[in-house]
Order: sequence, then structure tokens, then C-alpha cells
Amino acid sequence: MATKRSRRLRKKLYVDEFKVLGFSFFCHLNLTNEEECDLLINDFLSFLEGRGLVMGGGADLSSFDGFVVPERRYDSASEDDRVAVEQWLTAHNACSEVEVSPLVDANQPE
Repeated sequence: MATKRSRRLRKKLYVDEFKVLGFSFFCHLNLTNEEECDLLINDFLSFLEGRGLVMGGGADLSSFDGFVVPERRYDSASEDDRVAVEQWLTAHNACSEVEVSPLVDANQPE
């Protein structure tokens, strides 16, 4: 039986029309020092900001992973955003074995 919720409650719970979609990514890195790692992260963050996206995650000299969502509240990442991130990571010389997940609900894990 479906639960009938008010618009206000649906908004607070990030469900139905207020659902936020995001995606995760992972790749192996071939870096030799922390400066290269910092530069990669800064370049990636600039790329994301240009698309109105933010990420949580991290990197070390051998791997880089995170979860990407839109910067604006109640917006969702699109399939175009997901593909663009995958292409950016794949094109970067330091990244290999890039994996990008399908879009998922960022607030209600299944």
C-alpha cells in the first residue's frame, strides 16, 4: 500500500518529485607525487563546477573515487553529466580502468 505524503514531507525526505540523482566513479591512478594528485583533483573539481556539480570522495597516488551530485538543491545529475565525467576521466593520462555507475538516488539507498 502506497503511503500518501504531503508535498512538504516529500520535499523533506527527498522522494518522488524531489528525488536527487547522482553517480559514483572510480579509477586507478598512475601518479608519482602529491603535487600531481592535487593538480588532478583541482582540474577535476574545476570541470565539475563548470557543469554545476560537486563531489565527495578522495584520491591517493593509486586510486581516485567519489560520488557526484548537482550543486543546486533538489537538482539531479543527468545522463549527460555522467557521460561527461566518464569521458573526462578516460581522457586524462593519469587515469585508467575508469568505472562510472548508473544514476542512483543520492538520499535513499536501495
